[in-house]
Amino acid sequence: MTGGPTPSQTVGPFFAMALSWPDGPYVVQPGTPGAVWLRGQVLDGAGDPVPDALIETWQADADGRFDHPDDPRGAVAGFRGFGRCGTDPSGRYAILTRKPGRLPGPHGTLLAPHVDVSVFARGLLRRLVTRIYFADERAANDADPILRAVPAGARGTLVAERADGGYEFDIRLQGEHETAFFAV
Repeated sequence: MTGGPTPSQTVGPFFAMALSWPDGPYVVQPGTPGAVWLRGQVLDGAGDPVPDALIETWQADADGRFDHPDDPRGAVAGFRGFGRCGTDPSGRYAILTRKPGRLPGPHGTLLAPHVDVSVFARGLLRRLVTRIYFADERAANDADPILRAVPAGARGTLVAERADGGYEFDIRLQGEHETAFFAV
């Protein structure tokens, strides 16, 4: 018997349609001082765009604090820290936020400014988790214990480059230059 996958064998495409909300891409409002765009493209193993993927971001504020009761320094109100954006037909996403500050890491270390990212896409039964670090934070990146734990050849896949109005960060799901993903 031949045929395509049945609905129980595949996931999506429904992410952007079912899980988006109007202000999801706006962690901060347009015009917020210090606002930057995180923009990029989600690509498959062949380098083709992945439409209808969903990108979720979670981050600290500019002072390295979270608006969450589990922040060991106490929650700071007023910064949502969470963004969600579906990809367009070209696989592009954009999230308006502020660049996060450094935050405490294991054993008294400091973590470099970073944004935690979850990727959902058709064919993925579980989300992929990665981080966005910033190219203009070289000294902090070099000292970050999490980034240092990533094999040297893959570290560059976690670094966003400065671009007009913010930073550019492409996510490659497989293949050459595959983004480093974390097992969580």
